[in-house]
Amino acid sequence: MNNIVIGQYIPGESWIYKLDPRVKLSALVILLVTTFLLNSFLLMSIMFGLMIIMFLTTGVPFMKMIRGLKPLMFLLTFTFFIQIFSVKTGKLLFEDQMFISYSSLGAILAIIVLYFGLKRFIKFRVTYFLFMVIMAFVAQAFLPYGLLSEYTFQVYEGGLSQTGFFLFSIIIVDILSSLLTFTTMTTDITNGLESLLRPLKVIRFPVSELAMMLSLTLRFIPTLLEETGKIMKAQASRGVDFNESKFKDKVTQVISLLIPIFVVSFKRAEDLANAMEARGYVVGGKRTKVDVMKFRVVDLVSVIICLGLLTTSILLRTGVISIAL
Repeated sequence: MNNIVIGQYIPGESWIYKLDPRVKLSALVILLVTTFLLNSFLLMSIMFGLMIIMFLTTGVPFMKMIRGLKPLMFLLTFTFFIQIFSVKTGKLLFEDQMFISYSSLGAILAIIVLYFGLKRFIKFRVTYFLFMVIMAFVAQAFLPYGLLSEYTFQVYEGGLSQTGFFLFSIIIVDILSSLLTFTTMTTDITNGLESLLRPLKVIRFPVSELAMMLSLTLRFIPTLLEETGKIMKAQASRGVDFNESKFKDKVTQVISLLIPIFVVSFKRAEDLANAMEARGYVVGGKRTKVDVMKFRVVDLVSVIICLGLLTTSILLRTGVISIAL
């Protein structure tokens, strides 16, 4: 649970912390649109490089971002192999005969058991996971005994480029969304979103209520994770083992974990409602701000750069301009 970075704020003094929250939200949307408009591996890799450079200049710990990618590791691995197996365009880079046999299936089963058995003793679990995936493919290549079927494993240039394209796009989205929560307090996100959506009040859209709901949601994610960690430690001290148990026992353990989490969540929500009411919060009422947002030169430069990237991606997408790919 420590790998979940959504809702976490890291105090800092770099340039990104000084940006107006409205600019951060707008830049996030613009850069996400820019990312999805790119249509080649080269352009996506350039965008990925720019995002990494931007991340390194923010002063946010790089390992924090790496740890945030761990929950996506299964998705990234699944995407990698789906693209490798399905895309057959371009130059053939690698070809080998693979065997599905009793020996290879037995080896894969042993690898799965070994992975879950040793996982808690391994420090670098991502590397360990990737190593086990590679070993599963090696077993299919060198264990043909008890042959059931066989297939030809082929890697094409188009498959690799398409794989890199999708992996970079997923990582870019994660970097951008993580940067917003890393460098912006939930109250600032609320105020920025409310300010950006203010024109919708003309059609009586509940902008303030929506912003408040988003703020509370982001704020409660790390709180609930912290409460979950406390409950798990309390149950572990009473003999509950969340790592080593049968499937039936795991279901019981999860249920015993969910019930107190729900109780704590409702208790927190009730306390928060009472606190807001005691401080005079009225749904739909007019509110004042302690911190007044100001648009400065650094905000203008950031918006211009983001719009420049968006314009370039649109021109490349439509073919108005082109580069040698």
